[in-house]
Amino acid sequence: MIVTAIVPAAGLGLRLQSRTPKPLVPLGAKPILIHTLEALSKERRIHHILIAVAKKNWDGFKAVLRSNKIGNRVTLVLGGKTRRESVEHCLSFVSPESDRVLIHDAVRPFIPASLLKALLQKAEKNPAVICGVPVKATIKQATSHVSAVTRNLTVAKTLPRDRLWEIQTPQVFEKDLLRKAYARCKDNAVTDDAALVEKLGVKVRIVRGEYCNIKITTPEDLVFAKAIMDAGYV
Repeated sequence: MIVTAIVPAAGLGLRLQSRTPKPLVPLGAKPILIHTLEALSKERRIHHILIAVAKKNWDGFKAVLRSNKIGNRVTLVLGGKTRRESVEHCLSFVSPESDRVLIHDAVRPFIPASLLKALLQKAEKNPAVICGVPVKATIKQATSHVSAVTRNLTVAKTLPRDRLWEIQTPQVFEKDLLRKAYARCKDNAVTDDAALVEKLGVKVRIVRGEYCNIKITTPEDLVFAKAIMDAGYV
């Protein structure tokens, strides 16, 4: 199995409140992105890594890759205005030899090697495989969208926690299936690639992930990430 990894990294990262592009924010001695790329590069079945970046940040990403001596398996690709556009653009650069595409968040640096192995093993016999962890908290659906919270916000219903999973990346798909999913759906609000595949009626398999496989989105997440490193979980 030959795998190409796509790493969307063109987002603004406003919630991290940093002037530096989120993937280039330091985590310990290296930028977050370098931790992510090093983890992906250790998997022998990943032959190529495509990183989608914004035009204005191109030189900065190029300099970071050069200074951290990331090998020739990594290629920068011009990203889009949305995550969906960035992934779709990267799909056009996937080599004909690749039969699977792995998509992973640039700011999810703690990918256990064992999780990568489990995902790719499951992907050998399934067209779509994702990872996630059981939800710990009680989840309630509200009467209003989270971006339009009002004083009259109330609970619509409580969701059954025993069937809820917090989905992570990496996610692995058959190359042609993922291309078909992106061609069929043009909704730029989609933030999960598996959701597009689900619209085709394809069964998406879940592999249990790790709670340490966090996505660094807010300043608090950066604190948690440093704690994970200090505690030796990775």
